Amino acid sequence: MLRTQDNIGRSYEERIIDALSSLPLISSEWTNHNPSDPGITILENLVAFETLQGSLIEEMGNAARLALLKLAGFTPKKGKCARLLLSANDTKGSITLNAGHRFSLGNLVYETKRVEKTGAHHLTGIFSEYGGKIHDYCFLADHEVNVPVRVFGDQPKAGDRICFISDSLPDPGEETCFYISIDARFNRNPVENRGQNIFAALKWECFTENGFEEIHVRDYTGAFLLSGEIKLRMPDTKAAVYKGKLPVEGYCIRATLSYAHYDIRPRFTAVDAFLFEVWQKDSKSVCQTFQNTNKITVQNPFSEEGYILCFAKERKGYSYRRYELQVTKGQKGRYCRYIREEDGRFSLEFDKEAYGYEPARVKDAVRVVIYSEAVMRRYNVGQVLGYDDQEINLPFRAIVPDTFCLIAKKKDAEGGELFDFVRPHRTGEGDLYYDLLEKEGKIVIRDAGNYIGAELFMGGVAVTEGPRGNIRAGGRLSSHRFPGVAFYNPGPGTGGAFRESLEEVRMRFREDLYTPYTCVTAEDYERVVQKTPGLCIKKVHAVMHELENSVHITVMPGTDEDFPSLSQEYLAAIEETLLERRLISTRYHIVPPVYTAVSAHAIVYVKRRFVNSRAQIEEVIRTALDYSESEKNFGEVLKYEDVFAQIEDLDCVDYIYELFLGPKDYKYARLKGSDIHPADNCLLYPGDIDIEVIASER
Repeated sequence: MLRTQDNIGRSYEERIIDALSSLPLISSEWTNHNPSDPGITILENLVAFETLQGSLIEEMGNAARLALLKLAGFTPKKGKCARLLLSANDTKGSITLNAGHRFSLGNLVYETKRVEKTGAHHLTGIFSEYGGKIHDYCFLADHEVNVPVRVFGDQPKAGDRICFISDSLPDPGEETCFYISIDARFNRNPVENRGQNIFAALKWECFTENGFEEIHVRDYTGAFLLSGEIKLRMPDTKAAVYKGKLPVEGYCIRATLSYAHYDIRPRFTAVDAFLFEVWQKDSKSVCQTFQNTNKITVQNPFSEEGYILCFAKERKGYSYRRYELQVTKGQKGRYCRYIREEDGRFSLEFDKEAYGYEPARVKDAVRVVIYSEAVMRRYNVGQVLGYDDQEINLPFRAIVPDTFCLIAKKKDAEGGELFDFVRPHRTGEGDLYYDLLEKEGKIVIRDAGNYIGAELFMGGVAVTEGPRGNIRAGGRLSSHRFPGVAFYNPGPGTGGAFRESLEEVRMRFREDLYTPYTCVTAEDYERVVQKTPGLCIKKVHAVMHELENSVHITVMPGTDEDFPSLSQEYLAAIEETLLERRLISTRYHIVPPVYTAVSAHAIVYVKRRFVNSRAQIEEVIRTALDYSESEKNFGEVLKYEDVFAQIEDLDCVDYIYELFLGPKDYKYARLKGSDIHPADNCLLYPGDIDIEVIASER
């Protein structure tokens, strides 16, 4: 599969010439290459067969290619709508958002998936308790202030806590969502489950009528290591006002450290509470289903009135009939009364006595489709012709699969119209089976079933912008139903992606194929350790220790310490990763890093017209000696001539009279000539630097 492109399009004549020219290389005994030789006849037949097979490979469809990739464990990743968390702090009082409520940011549209109640609760205080004192961090709730603060101080320990005070809390059993923004100065490797954390653990509680009660929490910050959301379910007991030792009274949710072995001390930049979810999608038409009822109330998600179609089942297990909308009663037929209400709602009433028809008392009795202007002009997408793999182009691309359905119209025995709502990949007997190519905006009918000749219309459909919906944090979204109110997103949008194309799956397969999984070379060990999940790793160095016949691996954590060491948590995580990836017969040893200072003495003649010559020279020397902040790795030789050349290249330097470099001690580094050779697990850093600057006579 990976090399078929080399042979595609080659003719039989080209292939047979290559085959005949290769014969002397394959066999020196085969000397008769004339057409009369039986071996040549066999060779000609094989080349002809290869040519025919090559043409079939060239014509291989995407479905066959995807099936072959699936055998190797690679299937296209599904497209997803970007997800966003919003706060409603600017609203005046509580508001209720219906499912499908729309928010906009530029030309991006975000929608709710369910009914959301928001704006009723607000943070009034944030306080930490550590070191025997209470610390006020209320400014973390202010979007205009962005000052990183260590909420547990410089030495977090078990028992330290942070308290969130609010003017009210959701009802017992309800869920709410916080978003904690963390100062992300360090690159931490991603983990599959952000709820798991090896460095710390938190106990979450809410103050109720029975005192503090533990609450169920899903923490996606890793105990405040990463920016992310925290979902909290309120206890079954009603919350009460906390009148403790905090500076303010209010409803209290607190998080207490059960243990704290942080590699990087948490630095909060902001806290947002009582958030709700929206997804980046733009519904062009919506299809809503209702159960056994004579009157239904429908929420119109569009700002304009829209076009409304109503369908009802009159018998169980039967297709739908279309009902026309009427504002008054007075004529017989399949009608329903349309009543326009406030806030974009409308009602539909079914009355058999007045009209002669009504929906049956069955499941999914009524379906209402609301079209926007963009869909209504082109909602007829085509007819089912009945041949295999019929393709029909849709009026939209980048479709959200979960929202999509078609309406198939066919005739009954009396010539009346029947309607069925058909979703992709239905495989029942007689069903219309089709694939939705959401990114391209088309359907492929695999089996027409009982729908040959049926006309197809758009049902529900929404489109998405894919990765473009993953907007940065700090946006302010608007809603046409709440003019002048801004809804703030404290975190970036996540998850937005289009469905993978065949070529993207192939590229992922090739990348995986050529990526070594098992640690064999030193580079393999360094790459695997560097990507250990959940760790911040700055430098890794692997060498073969000849005497021990084992691999020595030295790791420098990327923490906020000047000379970081390896904690037990780091050692355990690296061990777990290496046990899966090393060869069974290979021994390895994780060596802790050591640091050695290098002193420098220099006498430099500088040009007269330059200022700050000493500072420039010192900066060059410090940069050359600082292995922690440079690309130099453990054990790398510090060459005297390189430092000399860097100083000499400065515009202010006339010439170097004297330069001396030497390690502070010789335990982990030694001099060879003028060069410094650190040990395999040693990093150098600047020590005492003595520079004498003399103005040149020139």
